[in-house]
Amino acid sequence: MSAENTHGFIQTHIENSIAFLTFSHPAGNSFPSDLLEKLTQELHSLSTNNHVNVIVLQSEGKTFCAGASFDELLSITNLEEGKKFFSGFANVINAMRTCSKIIIGKIQGKAVGGGVGLAAACDFAYAYQDASVKLSEIAIGIGPFVIEPAVSRKIGKTAMTFLTLQPNAWQNADWAVANGLYADVFDSYGELNDVTLALAQKLAGYHPEALAEMKKVFWEGTEHWDTLLYERAAISGKLVLSDFTKKALQEFKK
Repeated sequence: MSAENTHGFIQTHIENSIAFLTFSHPAGNSFPSDLLEKLTQELHSLSTNNHVNVIVLQSEGKTFCAGASFDELLSITNLEEGKKFFSGFANVINAMRTCSKIIIGKIQGKAVGGGVGLAAACDFAYAYQDASVKLSEIAIGIGPFVIEPAVSRKIGKTAMTFLTLQPNAWQNADWAVANGLYADVFDSYGELNDVTLALAQKLAGYHPEALAEMKKVFWEGTEHWDTLLYERAAISGKLVLSDFTKKALQEFKK
């Protein structure tokens, strides 16, 4: 099944109890709000699908995810619009957190901002050697507020601080492995595909209820994210209205 529009698509292919959930957008696989909503809905649907035991989250092209849509960020004119937009990422992360299926991330390229949040919200992630990461938000006058809980949960506050305060510096995939974001990194797309599929096949053969119960254990202590992430979205929604951010976004777009 798929949900397509001129701004990209969300597509799911289910085979042998594995759901391959793919997202795509022509602007570096960035996310406008409608695509975030479709991804959230698909995650909720897969969570209750008895024909699915495990999910592989992936994207098309050479970039994994460029984060939020700059065009949409520039179009925000009031606090309500800002909070609603950033709540889109909150919805996706919470859907990944509460999904009853184990989510394997196949990170085939660079991840920026919200893309790092998606990788962190996966239960397990493999990556290609070019899958560098960067949190650029502070440079445009906002901050990675919504994704911070997911990223800090994976890599710790120290590494999160390191990423946040160097918004123009890429950290390579080996750094991401060393800090716990990725489980391993591979030198070829073929190897990345093979190891991801092999893990998904193994997990798909395990007791679904056992996997679902372990997923709850993995995410213990995050129940407050149901409110926290939306409080964080309001902070970003306010900051994105500033003259500093509007000017910085225009410069970044150029």
